[in-house]
This record gives sequence, C-alpha cells and structure tokens, in this order.
Amino acid sequence: MTGTDSSDWLGLSGRVCVVTGGGGGIGRATALSFASAGARVAAIDRDERGLEVTQAALRKLGDGHLVVSCDTTSAESVTAASEAIEKSLGPCNVLVNTAAILRPGALDTLSLAEWNSVLAVNLTGYFLCAQAFSRQMRTHRSGSLVHVSSIAGSNAQGQSGAYSVSKAGVIMLSRQLANEWGPYGIRSNVVSPGMVITPMSQAFYDTPGVTERRSAVVPMRRVGMPQDMADAILFLASDRASYVNGDEIMVDGGYANMLMNLVPRPGFE
Repeated sequence: MTGTDSSDWLGLSGRVCVVTGGGGGIGRATALSFASAGARVAAIDRDERGLEVTQAALRKLGDGHLVVSCDTTSAESVTAASEAIEKSLGPCNVLVNTAAILRPGALDTLSLAEWNSVLAVNLTGYFLCAQAFSRQMRTHRSGSLVHVSSIAGSNAQGQSGAYSVSKAGVIMLSRQLANEWGPYGIRSNVVSPGMVITPMSQAFYDTPGVTERRSAVVPMRRVGMPQDMADAILFLASDRASYVNGDEIMVDGGYANMLMNLVPRPGFE
C-alpha cells in the first residue's frame, strides 16, 4: 500500500475478497467488514438461505458485491464459483476460508462417514478453494489467504469427532501454502478463534448459565463474537500485514494462556 490515506488504512478498497462460509457467523461478519472497508466481496456458501441474508446486508453497504452458492467440498463446484466470481468482479486478491461444520462424538464410536464429512468441509474444502483462487492471484504475483482454524487445533477437544484434527490440519495447510506460494507473492495465515458465539455454537449458549461460566474463565471476561474474528482477519488480509506469512493469531481473549490458573496454589489464590 502506498500513501497515508487514513480512510483506507487497510488498503482493501477495490480488492476482490472471497469469503467461504459467507452465509453466516464469522463468514458473514468478515464479508460485511470487507465491504465496509471498500472491498468488492464475494460470499460463497452452500447455505442458500444464509446467503440471502448476507446478500441483503451487502446491498446496504453498496454495489459491486456477489453471493454464490458453492459446495466447497466439490472441486467442480469450487472451480465454477471461482470462474463466476472472476467474470463478475475480477481476479481474487484475498481468500478467507471460514466454512466449517461440527459432528460431535467419541472417537471409539465415530463413523467413517462423520469423520470424512468434517474433514471434507473443514480441511479439504480449504485446500480446494486455496488452489482454485490462488491461480488468479499468481497472475498478479500477489494475494492473501486467511484460514479460520480454532484453539481446538492446538488443544485437543474430546468428544468432538474429527473437529480438532481438522483444525490442526488447517494450521499446517496454511504453513505449507506460505512455504510454497510465498515466492509468488501470496501470503497464507491463520486466525484461531477461542470461544465465540456463532450459529454452530449457539446451542451451547442457549443453555442457562453457560455464557456466564465460559466468560468467567476468559481473562477478558466475555465470550467472543464473530466481529472479533473479522477484525483480525481483515488485518491479516491487508497490506498492513504484508510481511506476516505462515503465522497464526489466536483470538480468544487470553483463554489459551489460562492453563496455570487451573493448578491449585494455596496461599496465592
């Protein structure tokens, strides 16, 4: 980014930013944040009803945005979406992978179908989208990939099926992409949310007392919201992070650093 125009501090104005999982949660918050920053946004998701809500919100922020129905687990669907977006908005400058599902269950009884379904969305879909949209970035030898993992990718979360495994895979996928594609001017980074209220986790917080109990173990004393994640994603996507590559930002209010607080220390409490 050149100049010091504070109205475009992030340098995202006019950039084509693609957001997977844009039909809700972190994806929608990210798509709307990009649009507010002046970017041209394409939100993709297989949740068509969610996309309709996102589309209506994008329209309020101006023209030049697009929503595309896409199954990110399908190479054919991803290719079709990437071609449609390039034709309508131009080559992709930024890709944000947020699409995710959770199929809870103990590993001793988890079915292969449930294991594969989580990996297909949470990991393979990220690879397919990175591969497809990076082809457009290589033309201009610049681009930014931001992948949403989770603190569960670094801290095993029991009874969550393949979720922790898939999110750990996202972190390593991003590092490998940074390694291989850095010479083409393409950066790849990760945002790992802590506890955050999204449509996928809403049921937990609908249980009386859960929000308060979870907030109590976070130093910031609150549970995260999608906008907290979107703010970090925009930074990593922007030229302000132009020398940040292969890295991970935990956005968890400090929760991951609370382990020693669980150790009894009489006289220090």
